[in-house]
Amino acid sequence: MRSRSHTLTRREFAKLLGGAGLALSVPGAFAATNPRGPIQFQNAAPGSGLDFVLRNDASGRKYQVETVLGGLGVIDFDNDGWPDLYCVNGASLPSLQKTDPRFFNRLYRNNRDGTFTDVTQKAGVQGHGYEMGVAVGDYNNDGLEDLYIVGVHGNTLYRNNGDGTFTDVTQAAGVSGSSAQGRKLWSVAAAWIDYDSDGHLDLIVSNYCDWTPGDDPICGGLNNADRAYCHPDMYRAEPILLYHNNGDGTFTEVSAQAGLGKLLGKGMGIAVADYDGDGLPDVFIANDNDRNLLIHNLGGGKMKEVGMEAAIAYNGDGRQISGMGADFRDFDGDGLPDILMTGLRRETFELFRNNGKGAFEDASASSGLLNLSRPWNGWGCGLVDLDNDGWLDIFVACGGLDVNEPQPNRVLHNQGGRFVDVSADAGSDFAVSRLHRGVAFSDFDNDGRIDAVVASVNQPIELWMNRSPMQHWLQLKLKGTRSNASALGAKVICHTTQRTQVSFVANSVGYASASDLRVHFGLGEDRKAALEIHWPSGTVQELKDVSSDQRLQIEEPKLSAPGKRSPQ
Repeated sequence: MRSRSHTLTRREFAKLLGGAGLALSVPGAFAATNPRGPIQFQNAAPGSGLDFVLRNDASGRKYQVETVLGGLGVIDFDNDGWPDLYCVNGASLPSLQKTDPRFFNRLYRNNRDGTFTDVTQKAGVQGHGYEMGVAVGDYNNDGLEDLYIVGVHGNTLYRNNGDGTFTDVTQAAGVSGSSAQGRKLWSVAAAWIDYDSDGHLDLIVSNYCDWTPGDDPICGGLNNADRAYCHPDMYRAEPILLYHNNGDGTFTEVSAQAGLGKLLGKGMGIAVADYDGDGLPDVFIANDNDRNLLIHNLGGGKMKEVGMEAAIAYNGDGRQISGMGADFRDFDGDGLPDILMTGLRRETFELFRNNGKGAFEDASASSGLLNLSRPWNGWGCGLVDLDNDGWLDIFVACGGLDVNEPQPNRVLHNQGGRFVDVSADAGSDFAVSRLHRGVAFSDFDNDGRIDAVVASVNQPIELWMNRSPMQHWLQLKLKGTRSNASALGAKVICHTTQRTQVSFVANSVGYASASDLRVHFGLGEDRKAALEIHWPSGTVQELKDVSSDQRLQIEEPKLSAPGKRSPQ
C-alpha cells in the first residue's frame, strides 16, 4: 500500500479545492477545446426490435448473484460489416437454470436500417445458466467471430458455423470454467488475448466469489424486508483462469504454468493493452473490495502480477474500492494506455495515468474525475471518442446495488485531458434512472459516430444512438494472417496535422462486456491521416494519405518478416 505519511495527498488537496482543477500530474497544458456542439444521444431501442430485458429473478431472498449480471457483446456474426448484438441474461433462482425463455440470452441481427431481428433460437445461443459476461473473438482463425459466455458455475464456448448458427463446443474445447481442482467457479468477465504471440487467441477469465445457492449468509436482517446484499468480504476470493489455445480447437488451462496459479481476487471487469510498449498484451482486472491486478506479460508464455509495483493495486488514497468496470486506453493523448476503473458512490472512480516508466500515477483529481464521480455507482464504462474531436470521452453505466438506487448514465467530455460532465445536455431522454450494468460501444448505424448500448436490471435495454454534430473520422477492421485473425493486440498509430493518436485492437471493455473489434479514430477537422499498424506478429505496416470518413478493411501482409515495415 502506498505511503500516507506526507501531510496532504493530491486527492485530499483536490477535495479541499472542491475540484477547482489544478493539473497536478498530467503533463502538458490542459488546452481547452471548443466542441462543435454537445454530445447528444437518442434512445432508439423502442421500436427497433431490441426488446431484451435483463432478468435476475430476484424475489427478496437477496442471492448475491442477483445484482451483478448484465454483460453485452458486439459481434458481426454474419460478416456483413454491420455490428450485431449479444445480450447475456440471468436464470431461475436458486436452480441457476434457464427454465423459461424470458431468461434466454439473446442474439440480435442488425438489419442495416436501424432495426434488429432476434435470431437467438435459429443461432442456438440462448445459453444455459445464470450468466454474467461475454467475450468476442475468432478463436479458430476461420474468419468468423465466436462467443465465449461466462457465468455462475459454468461457461460456454459457441463456435460460429458461418451459416447463421453456432455450435456449443465447450466440453470438447475444455473451457467450462472449472478450477484445476474441478471446483465450479463464478466467472464475471473474460477476454480473448494472444498472450504467447503464437497467432491463436487464448482466454483469460476473472472469477468472483466462492458462492453456492442456499449457502448465502443472511445480511441486513432476518426478515425479507430487512435483508441486504452481503459485502464481498463475506466470501472467499477465487483464482484467475488462463486457457492456452492449442490451435486444434482445444484449450489447456495453464494458470499455474504461466505464473498465475496462486493469484486470487474478486475479479470483475477486464481490460487489455500493452502498457509498457514491449509488443505483448498486458491485463488489468478490477477487483471488488480487493486489490486490483495488473498482469504483466513477460513473454515466452510467462506472466507476473505487478499491481503493487505499478501503483494500481489501490486508489490514490491507498484504499481498495468496489472495482466494477475497467478500460485501458490513452485519455491524455501521450500515446500511452491509461486505466479507468469505476466503483460505487462516495468511493469515486479511478484514473491511473501511465507514466511511461512501467508504473502509473493517480490522475483522478487532476483530470477532474474525482469530484465528478463521487455521487455515482459506476458499472460498465468506456474511454471512447463520442464527438470525434480526437480525445477519448468517458461513458459510464450507473445504478446502485438494489432497487432503491436507480441512477442515470453519465457522459464526461474530455477537454484536452480534463473531464467535464455534459450529461445534462446529452438528450431529453438520457436522464432515465435505472439499475444500469453493462455497456458496449459500436457504430451500429455506420455513420461514423460511436453509439452505446446499455443493459439494466429488470428493465428494457437502451440503445443510445449518437446524434452529436458530425466531425471527421476513420474506422479500421483489421484481419490478421500471421497474427490472430481478429488482430487482437495490434497497435495502431494515427497521424494527422492536429495530433497523433494511439489505439489498440482490444474489445474487452467496462463490465463483463465486449465492444466492436473495429478501431475508431475521431479526426476533428482533418480530412487525411497516416496510419502505422504494429501487428502482434511483429510486422509493421504503413498506410499514407488515407482519406477520412471511411471504413477500411486491412489485411496483415503475409510475406513481411517480423519487424519489417510494409508500406501500402
